[in-house]
Amino acid sequence: MNILHLEKGFVYSDRQLLQIARKVGKMATYCKRIKDESSSIRIDADARSTKKGRDKMKVSMTVELPGKVLRAESRRPDPVEAVDRCIEKLEPQIKKYKELRTGRRSKK
Repeated sequence: MNILHLEKGFVYSDRQLLQIARKVGKMATYCKRIKDESSSIRIDADARSTKKGRDKMKVSMTVELPGKVLRAESRRPDPVEAVDRCIEKLEPQIKKYKELRTGRRSKK
């Protein structure tokens, strides 16, 4: 699995980067194909100056799997919160992808 972080207008702190890597790594537990070398995860983070403080960070995550591209986007004041929300949006998409590929439902 290849993970690519792109920042625009700011730089992740070491602590934030570690938290994000841990959260993204947990996504791999949902589908074995995420761990595959042919798949990749791209995280684009953009710091913006907006009137609304809660829209300060825009994060979009793209998961490229064999035969499918999954995407989620979130706007939050903190990049770690935005990545968290993107992962919440991607989990059902990954589970659905897994069901379509394996032909069976998960037990949860």
